[in-house]
Amino acid sequence: MMRAVVALAVLIGLGLLKLPIERNLAALHRQEHFRGVEFNLDLREKIGQLGFIAALSGFRAIVADALYIKAHAAWENTEWGRMLLLFRHITTLQPRVLLFWDTAAWHMAWNASVAAMNDQKQPRLALRVKAQREYFALGKDFLERGIKNNPDRPDLYEALARLYTEKYKDHERATEYYAKAATLPGAPTFDRRFSAYELSYCEGREREAYERLRGLYDEGAQERLPTLIKRLKFLEEKLGIQENQRIPDKENKTVK
Repeated sequence: MMRAVVALAVLIGLGLLKLPIERNLAALHRQEHFRGVEFNLDLREKIGQLGFIAALSGFRAIVADALYIKAHAAWENTEWGRMLLLFRHITTLQPRVLLFWDTAAWHMAWNASVAAMNDQKQPRLALRVKAQREYFALGKDFLERGIKNNPDRPDLYEALARLYTEKYKDHERATEYYAKAATLPGAPTFDRRFSAYELSYCEGREREAYERLRGLYDEGAQERLPTLIKRLKFLEEKLGIQENQRIPDKENKTVK
């Protein structure tokens, strides 16, 4: 009876000691925006016992780099399913490395989707299109989960905007993500322009796009790039802007 009481007291004591540690760890994870990092049996099966132990021991970066090399080999061999699983484990191990999320999305939404569409073994076009769109969705999923883990960085917002533009032809969502990227620290200046460009392709939002593009144009020569001028002139025609309010036909283009 005494042993049971002592054992219970020890467990309670250990629990009390762990509480502040776990609380601090949880706070750190929230601060670093970690999402869905699960060291489960499935991960152990994929990376092996030694790799799993290394990951638990704080060597996640080394294990992730080793898996990244394997994923590259899988890409070279067009082993899309294997590459998908490897990138899921890589991003689980290193959720704050943007390169891994971006590369995974690129392989899925661009490389694998093109391979699916050109698959000579599948004679039915409908099934090839279906497979292609499934790879688009996988690429989008990587970018969305990457953003959840890195909401303070513009890069993955930009990548998701490109995916919406090039794969889904969804300019409205593209302008939204370029705009989100533009608000983040360290965002490149082109994010604002690209957001306005994408908006200019959105049916029914031409007036808003015109005002944003004209606002950029009025900021000075550094913003008067050929694409901006082309889209602005297109909107001037479509909206019937008065001649005396239009930008000059000939620009002194000091910036390419």
